[in-house]
Amino acid sequence: MKVIQTEIPDVVVIEPKVFGDRRGYFLESYSERNFGSMVREVRFVQDNESSSSYGVVRGLHFQKPPYSQGKLVRVISGRVLDVAVDIRKGSPTYGKHVAVELSGENKRQMFIPRGFAHGFSVLSDEVVFQYKCDAFYEPRSEGAIAWDDPDLGIDWKIPSDKVILSDKDSAHPRLKDIESCFDHNVDYYKEI
Repeated sequence: MKVIQTEIPDVVVIEPKVFGDRRGYFLESYSERNFGSMVREVRFVQDNESSSSYGVVRGLHFQKPPYSQGKLVRVISGRVLDVAVDIRKGSPTYGKHVAVELSGENKRQMFIPRGFAHGFSVLSDEVVFQYKCDAFYEPRSEGAIAWDDPDLGIDWKIPSDKVILSDKDSAHPRLKDIESCFDHNVDYYKEI
């Protein structure tokens, strides 16, 4: 696998080695050994999958400590714009984001560590999206930021009149209106 650094340290894009022939293809989507040596030591405990149609925007979500989650995300079929926003107070990249196109064709993955909000927009007619989480879902620790927060300046690559949101995702506060629960100087992976 190849690890590609982004503009924000700790958020990385992963390109798996794909072996293809007339039968199709094979790839190793995750190796604990390789991920640990090339990205960081993480223990994934939950896998999730969603299906969405064009224009759906999911996010920007996070879980507050002590239930914070890191995610390794990928697309099985279709295309998304995947976004990670740094919400760690004191970070030199606080409020900045990384946006990467993930698709069933490019087979890229993105690792979003603890301390980041995450979301994606669906660019294809349909998408099947999978992600590994390094902590279990805990409803009491849910947090979120408005997908269209103007201070974040995210271009979701979807015309605003085509965006489809859940009721919940249409009512999140802006980043400046939430109390940050993450500190850039704290290692949220110490217990792993």
